[in-house]
Amino acid sequence: MRQAKAGAPEGLCIVAREQTRGRGRLDRSWESPRDAGLYASIILRPEFEMNAWPLITLMASLAVYDALMRACDLRADIKWPNDLCVNDRKLCGILAETVETDRGLAVIAGIGINLLADALATVSAEASSVESATGTRPDGERVLTELMSSISERYDLLKTAAGREHTIREWCLHSSYANGRRVKVALNSESFEGTTRGLEADGALRVETADGNVRMIRAGDVTGLRPTMNA
Repeated sequence: MRQAKAGAPEGLCIVAREQTRGRGRLDRSWESPRDAGLYASIILRPEFEMNAWPLITLMASLAVYDALMRACDLRADIKWPNDLCVNDRKLCGILAETVETDRGLAVIAGIGINLLADALATVSAEASSVESATGTRPDGERVLTELMSSISERYDLLKTAAGREHTIREWCLHSSYANGRRVKVALNSESFEGTTRGLEADGALRVETADGNVRMIRAGDVTGLRPTMNA
């Protein structure tokens, strides 16, 4: 954020070897062990309509999916709005934040990927890592290279309406949360259960409740529910 406010150009990527005050959604914080993961923040200065800016998180999710496939032969699941998982265990978190600068609003896209099993020592027991999922120590430099390449390609797509539609279609193809997934949604003042019914044009998640109404979720925590067994 300091670099963005100082006028740094779009595309600047800062990589940390460790995090002592990592921060995610809802100001959740954690520590990330040295060299156990990929912790990167990228400055973006989007010139397209602000109502499409929420798609930046979806774009970053797809870029991480691409990078893990190309560098590690690992197929992850994208969880709305900002996580990637393997076997329902969190592998990666993404946080996109806006910041005021002299050159206008910028977006800082922060990405944290658990590469080694060592990364799990300070995070939730429900987390995973690339090493745990594949049985092989990943090449962090290659993951970073593939990630930057994919972000460049997918960010360009967001600059056109057709590209934004393509991003949503791709996200739905790579996420088990897109359609027909039973979920629990936790908002600031309430929680409810329902079934996912795809995304809106701005990336909001459609959730159909038991009464047949479809609610548009633009902020909140979404948890997948296990199917109930009939007696």
